[in-house]
Amino acid sequence: MATYKAFQVTGQREFALVEREVVEPAAGEVRVRVLSCGVCHSDVLAVEGQRPDPQQPVVPGHEIVGVVDAVGDGVHAWAPGDRVGIGFLGGQCNECEFCRRGDFVNCLDQPTPGTSADGGYAEVVHARATGLVRIPDGIDAHLAAPLLCAGLTTFNALRSTSAAPGALVGVQGIGGLGHLGVQYAHKLGYRVAAIARGPEKADLAKTLGADFYIDSAAEDPGAALTALGGAAAIIATAASGASMGPLVSGLRPRGQLVVVGAAPDPIAVNTADLIFGGRHVVGSLTGSAIENEDNLAFSVANDIAPMIEVMPFEQAPQAYERMMSGQARFRVVLDIAGADR
Repeated sequence: MATYKAFQVTGQREFALVEREVVEPAAGEVRVRVLSCGVCHSDVLAVEGQRPDPQQPVVPGHEIVGVVDAVGDGVHAWAPGDRVGIGFLGGQCNECEFCRRGDFVNCLDQPTPGTSADGGYAEVVHARATGLVRIPDGIDAHLAAPLLCAGLTTFNALRSTSAAPGALVGVQGIGGLGHLGVQYAHKLGYRVAAIARGPEKADLAKTLGADFYIDSAAEDPGAALTALGGAAAIIATAASGASMGPLVSGLRPRGQLVVVGAAPDPIAVNTADLIFGGRHVVGSLTGSAIENEDNLAFSVANDIAPMIEVMPFEQAPQAYERMMSGQARFRVVLDIAGADR
């Protein structure tokens, strides 16, 4: 093809379907024909104009699965035909201080697909080779896409804790992140307490692998966790700082509240809960490309999959609105290539 279609956005929610020329990848980059792209809440950074210059058009989307169809100069580890993924981080520079220390997630010169660089609401995307993730043959492109961001985020958050096998681990929020977090925690061998507001998700939580369900609207979740012996770790996925603060008291000594849900309000914490017992509140941001391959391998081996709603590429703006409505169960995925995937 000489051209490809893309949904770009300017300002706030100003989507436009445009046709762009297919160009060769730059040095160190690859060109990818997109098969599927997840619609993630972090897409608000582009779509709601939460970036330095929202009048400059950008293509949203960072849960991208596709096939390499061209490689730039200096790219040796990838070839046309390779099935690849691109997540929230677009590839480290390998030169800054953090890269030199092996901390690729905090690279100082790293594009973020769909925000600072064009993303996957398009038939074609260009990406740094350092950000590519190998997609196993045994997983469908639509199911793989959300695992590249939501999956990796919860998987790495759990792996960052010091919780021992068999320990009680809480997962707060049974939504786009949490429904994956419960599955990972269960398959990693923890006793899992799922925490959400209302009784409606109790059965689903148990189906996903939770041993206990705590309705935070009916009881104090910290007290409920303490009654179960205290959590070694809690993964907080709900986008509400107010709902995270009460969880700290439910941690056992040296326990960790790992925050992955970006909330607009602060987390209020009782200082005594931190001091007595040496509890921790920490954040966790996604992971590197190779850690994403670990995540996919673990998911395939343990039958972990997102619950998805698939929508056609032509309905990208509507897919974004569906995601923002909070009614999707639980991840929305754009079918970019249709039958060709």
